[in-house]
Amino acid sequence: MSKFLRMTSLVATVAAVAVATPAVAAPVNAQTDANAQVEILKGLTLDSAQDLDLGTVVLSGAGAWSATVEIDRDGNFDCDGGSGNVTCSGTPQEARYDVTGSAGYDVDIDSVNVDLRNANSDSLILTPDHEDIVTLDVNGANNFGVGGSVTVTNTTPDGVYTGTFAVTAEYQ
Repeated sequence: MSKFLRMTSLVATVAAVAVATPAVAAPVNAQTDANAQVEILKGLTLDSAQDLDLGTVVLSGAGAWSATVEIDRDGNFDCDGGSGNVTCSGTPQEARYDVTGSAGYDVDIDSVNVDLRNANSDSLILTPDHEDIVTLDVNGANNFGVGGSVTVTNTTPDGVYTGTFAVTAEYQ
């Protein structure tokens, strides 16, 4: 009798598990399929090809005054903005950069002001001038200019002022 009760108990347990287990649904296919895509671009390179030079600036004139000395991204130079208190000499030139990557793509160009310092750590701020966007040619290259301007005053200390550009390029 105990074998019969054990067997009945086992059958009841198996039946309870079978009733508690949900039925597995059959797999279904999507009504529409999704597409997949990836765009691969060459990594950008950015190299300095020419340094910016504002030449030699001689300050003159009485009283308090300020003047802007600048060269634009295309190499057009303006010595003093008409102040009459500055004389320039030398061979001013804009900076030049080479950028390479994937052909035909637009590249954002960005920079920050450059802190120019002389031997005594006196400071002039150079504000860069460049295109915001350049397009890479069929070879994946472009060359662009970076100009800049500084404001000098009757109290600007003399010396050779130097600094380093922080120009960046990024796919648009």
